[in-house]
Amino acid sequence: MKLLVTGAAGFIGMHTAARLLQDGHEVIGLDNVNDYYEVSLKRARLAELARHPGFRFHEFGIEDGARLQALFKAERPQRVVHLAAQAGVRYSITHPQAYADSNLLGFTHMLEACRQHEVEHLVYASSSSVYGGNTELPFSESQAVDLPISLYAATKKANELMAHAYSHLFGLPTTGVRLFTVYGPWGRPDMAPFKFARAMLRGEEIEVYNEGKSIRDFTYVDDAAQAIVLLLHKLPTPGTGPGLASELGPYRVFNVGNGQPVVLTDFIDALEASLGTPSKRKLMPLQAGDMSATACDSQALFAWTGFSPATPLREGVQRFANWFIQHYPTP
Repeated sequence: MKLLVTGAAGFIGMHTAARLLQDGHEVIGLDNVNDYYEVSLKRARLAELARHPGFRFHEFGIEDGARLQALFKAERPQRVVHLAAQAGVRYSITHPQAYADSNLLGFTHMLEACRQHEVEHLVYASSSSVYGGNTELPFSESQAVDLPISLYAATKKANELMAHAYSHLFGLPTTGVRLFTVYGPWGRPDMAPFKFARAMLRGEEIEVYNEGKSIRDFTYVDDAAQAIVLLLHKLPTPGTGPGLASELGPYRVFNVGNGQPVVLTDFIDALEASLGTPSKRKLMPLQAGDMSATACDSQALFAWTGFSPATPLREGVQRFANWFIQHYPTP
C-alpha cells in the first residue's frame, strides 16, 4: 500500500516508517523538522529511512492546511499513521501555543484531509497522559479520562474526541493509540533515558523527579511500532469490541504499553548496568504536569490484534545504551 507517516523524523515515527518499509509498503514521510530538540538527530533518522527506495519525504508542518491538502491530492495515500505533534508535558506549560497549533489545528487539518481524500484508515497517536488524575492502576480504556493535568494531555484527549466526531459524522475509520513511555534507540533528547545517559557518561548529576518514586510503564520502541502497524491493518467498525469503541462510528482507542511498570530508580539501575557507569542522583520533587504513576492494561490490544510486547526492560535498555554509546561517545 501507499502510506503516509507524519512525524517521520521523530522517534516513534522513524521506527514505524522503517517497519512499514521493511514490510514492502511505499511510505510518504511528513515532518516539519522543528528545533524542539536537536535537528541533527532528526536529520540522521531521515537519512536512515532514505536508504529505503520506497521512502519519500516532504518537509512542512501540519498547521499548513493548504499544503497538506495538496500533498494528499498529489500522493493519494491509502492509509495514514499520524504521529506528528508537539510533544512534551513540561514544555506545554511554557509554550501552550505550540500545542494549540500542532495538536489541535494541525489535527483538524489531518482529519479534513483524510475525509476529503477518502483515506481508508487513520491511526493517530494519543498518550497515556490522558489518564491524568486517575489513581486506579493499571489504566484501562474503560476508565474515564476527564482529568488531564497538563495541556499536552488535554490536547491528546481532544484529539480522541475530534476523531470520534469524524468517525461518526463521515464514517472515517480512526484508531487512537495511547502510548506509554516509549524508549529505545534514536530516542528523544528531552526524555529521561537520553538525558540520564548523556549526564552519566559525562559524570554529571541526573535530576530524578518525585525522588525516584515515580512508576512508569516503559515500552520498547520496536514493540510500540509493531502495535501501530498491526492496528493500521485492522480497520475498526461501529459497535462494541476490544478497546474503547463506539456505537456511533468506526472508532477505537487502544493502550499501547509494556504492561510491566517499574519504579524509576529500577530503570536507572538498569541503565547504569548497561552503560557500565554509576549515576549521581539529585532527588527532586514531582514536577507540575507529571503523573506519579502509569501502568498499562493491554488486554484489549491483545484481543484485537493478538499482539503482546516482546522486549524485557533490561534487554531494551541495553539496546538503547549500545546505540547511545555509538552515536554519542563521551566528550
